[in-house]
Amino acid sequence: MQVTTIGVDLAKNVFQVHGITESEEVVLNRPLRRAQFLSFFEKLDPCLVGMESCSSAHHWARELTVLGHEVRLIPPMYVKPYVKRGKSDAIDAEAICEAVTRPTMRFVAIKTVEQQSLLSLHRARDLLVRQRTQLINGLRGLVAEFGIYIPRGLARVIGFAEDITLGEVLDLPDIANEVILNLSEQLMALHKRVRWYEERLKQVAKEDARVRLLRTVPGVGAVTASAIIASIGDGHQFKNGREFAAWLGLTPANKSSGGKEKLGRITKMGDQYLRQLLVVGMTSLVRQTRSHPERASKWLRSLLERKPARVATVAMANKTARIVWAVLTRDEPYNPRVAT
Repeated sequence: MQVTTIGVDLAKNVFQVHGITESEEVVLNRPLRRAQFLSFFEKLDPCLVGMESCSSAHHWARELTVLGHEVRLIPPMYVKPYVKRGKSDAIDAEAICEAVTRPTMRFVAIKTVEQQSLLSLHRARDLLVRQRTQLINGLRGLVAEFGIYIPRGLARVIGFAEDITLGEVLDLPDIANEVILNLSEQLMALHKRVRWYEERLKQVAKEDARVRLLRTVPGVGAVTASAIIASIGDGHQFKNGREFAAWLGLTPANKSSGGKEKLGRITKMGDQYLRQLLVVGMTSLVRQTRSHPERASKWLRSLLERKPARVATVAMANKTARIVWAVLTRDEPYNPRVAT
């Protein structure tokens, strides 16, 4: 009997596949070793394959697409409602097979190798930035135990660490000076690596035409623009700008019932990294507006007069997400006259 739909529960070495026919009759539910996976699908006629959007999903989706299959990636949270009682690979594969056939199901666009390569720059940079922050907090807390205060700000801490590595010795016991020197050297090395990633991202931004387009949007720099391109590509998987903003978690939570509309705080249910970059970019734009109000749009000036700065930055991030989607899908640079 010909298999028309298959649900795949991915893993490191053992995958579970659940297949049904056009009449929704179950014809297989079996495990496959990693070495058997592609050879199994090579023997099948082209069919619909569903997988959770998790680690290695984009790789296997590209491989199966080459074999002629139609692959759809599903967010794991959308598969959960179809999981029956219990938890096993077979049950998960059955749930994925059920979810992929639903007409209202939302899917994740399959990333290209180039997108994943660019995204690896962001992931590595984000990891090192968090490690640098952790090290800075540890160093500031350690020297504070000896009554030494390092002013807040990255530049101040880096300057302190640089002085220590260049030979400055604090009036402390030798053991404490050795520990502070080691931490300072580690901080300077981390800071150097972070700067390398930032320079590499700027280089990519100059080479990619879509990144250059996004940089025409106020508050969107090289890091934010390249992260958006790496995450969503051309953006055509979203129907409109609001859907993209909702995917980022920047839209209010809808708790309406009984004909009464009730909106709450933003959902924060989407991509945390992109949402953070957009909000930080808008925060920088707010600071520029306060210094040079004549350069800002009327909408932005009016918003800052009515709302607190943090509320304004989130609202601006929401609007910027919609502008980003329009710029990407229309393949046109941002026109500020439309938004003034």
